[in-house]
Amino acid sequence: MNIFLSENETLTKVNENISLIQRENGLTFGTDAFLLASFIKPQRSCVAVELGGGTGIISLLCASREKFSKIYCVEIQEDFAKIISRNASLNELENKVISVHKDVREIKSSDIGLEVDVVFSNPPYMKVDSGKRNVHDEKFIARHEVCGDIGDFCAAAKKLLKHGGNFYCVWRPDRLTDLMCAMRENSLEPKDMIFVHANTKSAPSMVIVKAKKGAASGVTVGEPLFLNLDNDPKTLTERAKKIYEECNF
Repeated sequence: MNIFLSENETLTKVNENISLIQRENGLTFGTDAFLLASFIKPQRSCVAVELGGGTGIISLLCASREKFSKIYCVEIQEDFAKIISRNASLNELENKVISVHKDVREIKSSDIGLEVDVVFSNPPYMKVDSGKRNVHDEKFIARHEVCGDIGDFCAAAKKLLKHGGNFYCVWRPDRLTDLMCAMRENSLEPKDMIFVHANTKSAPSMVIVKAKKGAASGVTVGEPLFLNLDNDPKTLTERAKKIYEECNF
């Protein structure tokens, strides 16, 4: 296959299944994307939606593992919505991953054609006025709540999900209260939660949550995930290595 890249684009080999076109000025994929894709449970006959797809890496990882029959990948930035389509074609997943150029604050089930079984998201973590503003708008939008805050993402998930459907999200532990409040305000009850640490001596750097629409209260906090050995920060723990290899917790 001939792959045409613009001057500010790169091609990255993610794993044995996925190659990814990325923009040098955009937010590149990282650990949070891999872990969220791994945390999402397969529902192979079901349809899913990703909110804020970026380059589409999480949808692509899920599709390559056949976790869903189809995934609609919603992205507000037109250039990235086009990259999602290109990445789906590049990895021969164009029938599995469908790019949707839409604002999550405006998305509704009729845009997809049905209420879905699963929604997942790696949303912007930072408030608009927090941290240093990135000079590149596309990276600033990806990191900061410029085009919707966590309440908007949870409201979108509520509109898209069937009753009893699952919402998966990766988030910052220091803003966990914001996520929990936004979920409950939108009838998304947290059910499973795992904290992720660099090693056993570090505070958690991220939290991954599964919520269910319309469920009763009650959450299970799973065994924390430690990514690296204490005495070797470049070496993955056996559990982390298995998650990366199998794309499954």
